[in-house]
Amino acid sequence: MTATAIDTEAPAGPLARPGKGRRPKYRLAPIGLAGLSIVLFAVFFVWPGSLGLIYSFTDYTGIGDYDFIGLANYEKLFGDPTFYQALTRSLLFAVLSVPLMYVMSLTVASLLVSDYAKGRAAAKVVFFFPWLISPIVAGVIWRWMFGESFGFVNYVVSELGGNPLAWQTDPDLALMVVVMAATWGGTAFNMLIFIAALKNVPRAYYEAAEIDGANAWQRFRHITLPSIAPTSFLVVLLSSLGAMKEFAMVQALNGGGPGTSNVFLIQYIYETGFKRADIGYASAVSMILLLILLSIALLQMWVNRRRGA
Repeated sequence: MTATAIDTEAPAGPLARPGKGRRPKYRLAPIGLAGLSIVLFAVFFVWPGSLGLIYSFTDYTGIGDYDFIGLANYEKLFGDPTFYQALTRSLLFAVLSVPLMYVMSLTVASLLVSDYAKGRAAAKVVFFFPWLISPIVAGVIWRWMFGESFGFVNYVVSELGGNPLAWQTDPDLALMVVVMAATWGGTAFNMLIFIAALKNVPRAYYEAAEIDGANAWQRFRHITLPSIAPTSFLVVLLSSLGAMKEFAMVQALNGGGPGTSNVFLIQYIYETGFKRADIGYASAVSMILLLILLSIALLQMWVNRRRGA
């Protein structure tokens, strides 16, 4: 009888996986890409922001040396009526333009995703075109349209038998022109965001609601708006921050006029820092604007979280 030998030796170890030696390279790639973003963020955001914070405590004029003056710039700022006027006008502009921009972009997006819409591809190009125009060019176009003595709008009003309106010398009308121009330019980008969100709403929801007898407004109110709530929050947040930082289009349209009645906070910072060579004081205003923007973002995030809860 022949005995069969049984190999009882334990395996030396787990089998080597193919390509295991190449794993470190794949681990280094994300680190390298993230590192590049971190470097760019530090160079273009952290470093200028740190310099602005430092300059806000000095009397720096843009050239030469500077002296540390503590909170003198902030004390001057909180007692400056021009600062409060610019802040009030900026907030009023945001309050007027952001809701209008939201309604316009959502309306256009809803029409473009409708099953009854024709020529949607061409319409998207037409509605997105304002976003491709430089804000300075857009400001010049709207300035030509609403000029008092040479504007196209006043020409049409005169031809219809009306009296020309003071689009440039009346502060409230001048602000309305800025609001309309900002809405015209900002609707395009928000429209694309809403189109993507509306296409992700399940069609089964609308079919079930239609079977239950819900009309178009009820379907929009109880299905569309709740489904795109996160997108609406994003659009409102970005539009609010953009409105508080509006500069180029306003500068080209009316330069903050008439006079200084429509000078926004960014224009006030620009004029103080570069025209009056008071970089220290302008940096202090910039730090206050940063706190305002952070407060707006945190407030909207808190409201959105409460509504979600």
